[in-house]
Amino acid sequence: MSTTNVDSRVDAADVIVVGAGPGGSATAAYLAMAGLDVLLLEKTYFPREKVCGDGLTPRAVRELINLGIPTPEDDGWIRNKGLRIIGAGMRLQLDWPENSAFPPYGLVRTRMDFDDILAQHAVKNGARLIQGCNVSGPITDARGAIVGVTAKSVDENGRATGETHEYRAPLVIAADGNSSRLSLAMGREKRDDRPMGVAVRTYYTSPRTNDDYLESWLELWAKDPSGKDVLLPGYGWIFGVGDGTSNVGLGILNTSKAFGNVDYKDVMRRWVATMPEEWTYNDETMTQPIRGAALPMGFNRQPHYADGLLLVGDSGGMVNPFNGEGIAYAMESGRTAAEVVAHAFARADVASRERVLQSYNTRMKQDLGGYYTLGRHFATIIGNPEVMRLATKYGLPRTTLMKFLLKIMANLAEPGGKGASDRIINALSKIAPDA
Repeated sequence: MSTTNVDSRVDAADVIVVGAGPGGSATAAYLAMAGLDVLLLEKTYFPREKVCGDGLTPRAVRELINLGIPTPEDDGWIRNKGLRIIGAGMRLQLDWPENSAFPPYGLVRTRMDFDDILAQHAVKNGARLIQGCNVSGPITDARGAIVGVTAKSVDENGRATGETHEYRAPLVIAADGNSSRLSLAMGREKRDDRPMGVAVRTYYTSPRTNDDYLESWLELWAKDPSGKDVLLPGYGWIFGVGDGTSNVGLGILNTSKAFGNVDYKDVMRRWVATMPEEWTYNDETMTQPIRGAALPMGFNRQPHYADGLLLVGDSGGMVNPFNGEGIAYAMESGRTAAEVVAHAFARADVASRERVLQSYNTRMKQDLGGYYTLGRHFATIIGNPEVMRLATKYGLPRTTLMKFLLKIMANLAEPGGKGASDRIINALSKIAPDA
């Protein structure tokens, strides 16, 4: 099937997926592989920009492998060996852990390319991608269950064309991001007892564009007007993109008192101003404005399935509270969702199909619920700057401890692994209550 713009002739399917980010496109691809007729609705046009660090951990790379997407280096996929951690005047370089569950490398790819690649992969496998399709609301039946969506056509500049459309399916999947207007319209509000983050980032032309490691800054220092060093809120990153630029950004959790009370773009500029001049991170080398996005964490919108609407990725608050990673979990939830949906559609009666769809809630809690509960507590702890300062000062010199923290923060423990760190992480995730 080919990519199309909004077309009123395409008005029904087995499944509608709203949003063609990593979660939506992965879901659509898997569903199409399973033989279902899938409509993938995207409000913008590819290629398009998304605010992101562009770094993919081995957990995300595993999902690309599962999906069947090749990542050759000569096609712009930049490999990295691990994570470099900066803090307390120290610099620690850790390789990604080697185990049978995850590849021993990460990747960097800009979202401008990445999302387009995934969407076209879904099309290649049979999904029908409709671009310029801004979903405006749900269509519900007498029971209040969703049975389709209404949409407005938009042009490539995001302006409404005046055309409206209806698309109908017995199941709708919301992959429409943090705001998830579709979820809100169906009465699924965000939970206030879950962590939330804000991230800002930009790109600079820099000789650091080629880097074998993702770089994480646990402390952000700047100078006050008198020249005194001051500690800024949040954590930062520098990822070499391999195209002549670096992706530089920072994030702040709502467990910090500074959340919502500082100018994040100003924090970014003050932090970057302290970096070595030869890195060329300055206003003259900035290739894009500093842009921000919310990071919905720890299953902050539930249930993940009810009344014909299933949530994947950011719409279900599936960002990892430990490290702010969202792409891996968007694709992972899409894979799980597609498996559940395919089994549901194989059932002959509506009641049986509904029981299978309800199992998606259980699957997500089993897979990530305990781990995300640990992440919630972690986010609360590091929101205290004094705790973070002490942890950085006394933790970074202990390489064994930091290797353990890297494994738990990136969620790279081997299921059933016999190593001590694997056993500890798996046990903690298992005994923690579901998120």
